[in-house]
Amino acid sequence: MPTVCINQPDCRVRLHTDRLEIIAIDDETGKEQVLREIPIRDIDRLITSESVHFTPAAMAELLRNGIPIQIFSWTGQFLGNFLPAQNSHGLARLRQYQCTLDPAFALDIARRVVTAKIYNQRRVLQRIAAGRADDDTAEPEANTDPAPLPPACATELRATLRWMDSALDSLKTCTTIDEVRGYEGAATARYFHDWAGFLPTEFPFERRSTRPPLNPVNACISFGATIIYNEMVAFLHAHGLDPALGTLHNTEDGRWSLALDLIEPFRPVIVEALALDLFTHQMLNKQHFENRNGGVYLNSDGRKKFFLQYERRMERQFMSEFVGHRTTLRQQLENQAVMYKTALESPDKLKPFQIN
Repeated sequence: MPTVCINQPDCRVRLHTDRLEIIAIDDETGKEQVLREIPIRDIDRLITSESVHFTPAAMAELLRNGIPIQIFSWTGQFLGNFLPAQNSHGLARLRQYQCTLDPAFALDIARRVVTAKIYNQRRVLQRIAAGRADDDTAEPEANTDPAPLPPACATELRATLRWMDSALDSLKTCTTIDEVRGYEGAATARYFHDWAGFLPTEFPFERRSTRPPLNPVNACISFGATIIYNEMVAFLHAHGLDPALGTLHNTEDGRWSLALDLIEPFRPVIVEALALDLFTHQMLNKQHFENRNGGVYLNSDGRKKFFLQYERRMERQFMSEFVGHRTTLRQQLENQAVMYKTALESPDKLKPFQIN
């Protein structure tokens, strides 16, 4: 159980010897009942809503065991982390500050990250299109099978794939980070245009909208991106790095720019691929969303379903041609933090994640 997600309103979490007890009040008897016991050794991270109460002993034991705690509001907004204390990486951080200010280092890292992201966007589109082509002759089952791609969309897709091939070649000769950002922005716009063609018609997607998300598809993409972003922040802290010092994303107050950099190659593979699965296979429908504050957001039931499928995707083992052994997406997410730290001495050590 690498990730524990606690959404039960107004429950209490206490420490009992070497395990957590999740306790709630029984509505009929008015007495406390233990809903579940979870050994501390089985937890890698914990996600909780703001209405869950932790005893100081329970929180201290989680931090003592190096387990980060992410807290979301009842509306699904990320509020913050509790992170285990890290104070033994001063030299690594000093080196990170020096490297981040080095234009050659920053350009090299940004180019590697965007190259991997565009490569993954291309592979995701290829995989989805191949799956739809395989389904062309199959009988649909209760409206759960994805519809085949219309000919016009297939033509546009082929043009996008050719453009991405050209962009990948052009990235090799970029001399400024602004050029790299230009290719990333253009590739992402073309990618989303074609990706949207695979969505069910009842969930249209015209463009990315973030603050606020304006439709269910954007709500899922934003929520998924928030989760992996904060997982990366925790991994960077755990490995002694400053998550705020970015290269592709400028270092600015109010955001963890390095975390944004390193999750870029994972967005197509985790966030967008998961969102497409959730809508295509009808795991989410319009009842799982709510309108508030001028936007559209997952409601409580929707977040539960999202978390379940997200966790399954992150922990599913696969044989990676890129790393040469069986791994998981979560292991590869953490590996980016490890490689970035090594890259401070030799930039070619950073090999951003690429899908098979």
